[in-house]
Amino acid sequence: METKDSRRGGPTPRDANVRKVMVAQRNRDTVPELALRRALHALGFRYRVDLPIPGKPRRRADVTFTRWRTAVFVQGCFWHACPTHQHAPKHNSEWWRRKFETNVRRDEETDAHLALLGWLSLRIWEHESVDGAVRRVTAALATRGHPLALRLDAQHLDT
Repeated sequence: METKDSRRGGPTPRDANVRKVMVAQRNRDTVPELALRRALHALGFRYRVDLPIPGKPRRRADVTFTRWRTAVFVQGCFWHACPTHQHAPKHNSEWWRRKFETNVRRDEETDAHLALLGWLSLRIWEHESVDGAVRRVTAALATRGHPLALRLDAQHLDT
């Protein structure tokens, strides 16, 4: 297989096994994403799932609060180069380095695009606790005026 960049902007896998792993990777309904969604729903939040990013084909937010223009992305530590847990495979290391750089650049570009549209972009790492992630989402929504988030934020300050 060639190593030139694919039409999606990332490097094309040189190894058929790598391609197989990448194709089989879930891009929605991951365990951390489902845990966050369940916890938010249990608190009374309603949201959209797997919503396309306006003006950015092939990019989707995991959890979206459309009225409050807030997009939440639940990121895997491996694929999105988590600063705490990143580890690159030793085999074909240059290809993996480029792959991770492309993913990080795409995430940054998506965040900048959403900001230009007046949206708030929130990145949650898969290693974060569900409670911590819910607190971050609630705090972000409170800054956008979400009534339930404001109530929960006020209750949190009282305790």
